[in-house]
Amino acid sequence: MVAVCEIQTATAQFRNREDTPEAIEALSERAREDLSSRKLEEAYQEAQRVENLCEAALKGRKLDQEPQLPLALGAAYEVEAQVLAETNRRSEAVELLNSALRKWRGTSIVARLQKNLNVLTLEGKPMPALRESEWIGAKPAPQSALRGKVVLLFFWAHWCADCKAEAPVIAELGAELESKGLEIIGPTKLYGYTAEDDHPTPAQEKAYIEKVYERFYSKIPNLQIPVSDENFDRYGASTTPTIVVADRQGIVRLYHPGVLDESALRAAIEPLLQTSTAHVRPSGKR
Repeated sequence: MVAVCEIQTATAQFRNREDTPEAIEALSERAREDLSSRKLEEAYQEAQRVENLCEAALKGRKLDQEPQLPLALGAAYEVEAQVLAETNRRSEAVELLNSALRKWRGTSIVARLQKNLNVLTLEGKPMPALRESEWIGAKPAPQSALRGKVVLLFFWAHWCADCKAEAPVIAELGAELESKGLEIIGPTKLYGYTAEDDHPTPAQEKAYIEKVYERFYSKIPNLQIPVSDENFDRYGASTTPTIVVADRQGIVRLYHPGVLDESALRAAIEPLLQTSTAHVRPSGKR
């Protein structure tokens, strides 16, 4: 009888440990590792387990009350969707992500969910509208002014080392290709902190972003910088940098979360610049 009680106690303690946000996040990392190792079935099962554990842990509490559960749940959906897409169940992956977006609207995982949905669906579709009510530097041109241009969107964050490393590549391409019809837009957003202050006001953070821009991004020719959370959510820019290229008709031809080297980015842009503006339909028609 004592042995049975000890086993039950040990099992309960294990379950308690398994159900902590830290343990759930660790399991989500294991799912991602298995996905990277091409252990698709294991990754999918672990991701579903993470999703179920998150659902149980979130009874009576909000998703963003602490940091681990949003990271774990976002990773779970990401792994599930990638496994479905890679095993010829793309439509199921799209439905999974759309359902999750509806369910978790207004939470911190929206951009990550949208990123994974965009990876599957955005290329070949019209470029989503950008919100341009706030900006760094010169006021961005209205989106209607982009018709006939090849557009490079470069989503960046003031804290992002990869973004700073990508900036010289984009500056070089911009200097070479702007005269041929390349327009570069660099959306960013407020994160609620800076390297100088953990709790800045929005005005203070924006002033800090201006300093980061001057130091790292000012060589990108005529860079337009709208500042908005909504742009990041709509484009799924949970990874920075996120790079998007649209053709002269405003159709997305490249959606890429993460860094791109110069040759890959050039290969995406140059063929689009060779298309004549004579084939561009008037604004408002598709």
